[in-house]
Amino acid sequence: MHIGDMILNHPHNRGTVSPAIIECVEACSDCAATCSACADACLGEATVAELIACIRLDLDCADICAATGAVAVRGTGRHEVTLGRLLEACAEACRRCGDECAKHAGMHEHCRICAAACRRCEQACRDLKKALGRVAETITA
Repeated sequence: MHIGDMILNHPHNRGTVSPAIIECVEACSDCAATCSACADACLGEATVAELIACIRLDLDCADICAATGAVAVRGTGRHEVTLGRLLEACAEACRRCGDECAKHAGMHEHCRICAAACRRCEQACRDLKKALGRVAETITA
């Protein structure tokens, strides 16, 4: 992936950046695409009526992940408060979507894959939120 290289080569980062930022941006991007694909796959299932909640959560999660990743990747002007709130919302959206997809994972492989992507993204968001908290503590100390 090129995202990590872009973040590391941003003039404000000069090669020093938390690995948590790169992991989070990559996980958000992957999760957004995976959730969109899962929603589309759910629409193709014969049991689509049983997957309505899954489809809605997939679409919400995809949008929230895309927005969170877009804000997290920007290195110009720190925005820890806004990013922190987005990370919390993204982790929650991923948790809910992952839980719903896990309910259907036994019957639909795309839901199993999506649940895994959501779990990865949820953890990456929580890890970056913690890393931001440590940075904020260092600045205020």
